[in-house]
Amino acid sequence: MKILPQSKAAKIRFALLAAALLAVVVFCRLDRVVIFFVSDKQEGDIVFQSLPHLDLVDAIEAVTESPWSHCGILVKRDGRWMVAEAIGQVRYTPLYVWMVRGRRSVIESYRVRNLSPASAPRIKVGVDKLIGRSYDFRYAPDDDEIYCSELVYKVYDRELGIKIGEWEKLGDLNWKPMEKFIRSMEGVRLPLSREMITPIGLTRSPVVVRVFTNRD
Repeated sequence: MKILPQSKAAKIRFALLAAALLAVVVFCRLDRVVIFFVSDKQEGDIVFQSLPHLDLVDAIEAVTESPWSHCGILVKRDGRWMVAEAIGQVRYTPLYVWMVRGRRSVIESYRVRNLSPASAPRIKVGVDKLIGRSYDFRYAPDDDEIYCSELVYKVYDRELGIKIGEWEKLGDLNWKPMEKFIRSMEGVRLPLSREMITPIGLTRSPVVVRVFTNRD
């Protein structure tokens, strides 16, 4: 039985396909994806990633002085792992889609200490109350629009009475290097007194513990 291609053309096609698959593995770091997928996970875990470079993503990471520009809550729906997140709008995204979307599939996961498995349905209720809300590009604290770390904070606070992280004023963060971009989003006025909850702020909370990282 012949397994490998025999003709020159077939060998070339095989080599190109192998190279393409290798590029996908290297670029997306599918090894990182597999390692996280088989790792210990619980509903309610908070997952963090760095999104592909865009002006907004770079601004988030610069202002917060953090590698994390996005986060969400790990849940199960119909037996499938999903991430409840605010990106475009508040929605559920399949975990494997969420993982490969991040830069080189780098992921960290944090768990609320002593969280009961019975909390999972309440977490999903909290997400469902905000499902479909548009992404908040201005990072305001109201519910009209929602950004990623705001979703995590409000779901845990409102449904379980658990406050994760501290709200910080923009003026207390590293906003100056990104002043031009912030003004392009806000107009002339800089909202330096606006309070926001950041992805890195969630990780610094004493109520959570890191349970996974695939950072080199």
